[in-house]
Amino acid sequence: MHERQELAISDFDSGFNCSQSVVAAFCEQYGVDKATARKIACGFGGGLRSGEVCGAVSGAVIVIGLKHGQYIAEDQESKSNCNVNTREFIARFKEANGSMLCREILQCDVSTPEGLAQARSKNLFKTVCFDMVRSAVSLLEESGY
Repeated sequence: MHERQELAISDFDSGFNCSQSVVAAFCEQYGVDKATARKIACGFGGGLRSGEVCGAVSGAVIVIGLKHGQYIAEDQESKSNCNVNTREFIARFKEANGSMLCREILQCDVSTPEGLAQARSKNLFKTVCFDMVRSAVSLLEESGY
């Protein structure tokens, strides 16, 4: 396993969510300290806390924005480049994992008490979610992040 994957998995294993773990593995390279990055990404875990877009995907999109994101209104080239890189990442993630939706990946909806209980009883956070964090980091690394 590569160093960034190990960092992300270690963060996830220590109690940070999937999005926080992906962002923290890359943030300092793009001038953001880990504490700030983890705060920014905190609400994205669990598919935006609603079983929607996988938090590992959201974290990766934050990393893409850190590298390519538009921060000057007139800079439409950066905006376009960020959009292209985001779409490409999402397509690759979906191809590798079958979906980018948390509830589809886990085959339960963690936004409901029943779905959360099912995910915990099947140990999905320590198996499937680990794999999604690893996959997101790996795909970013393959793209030069």
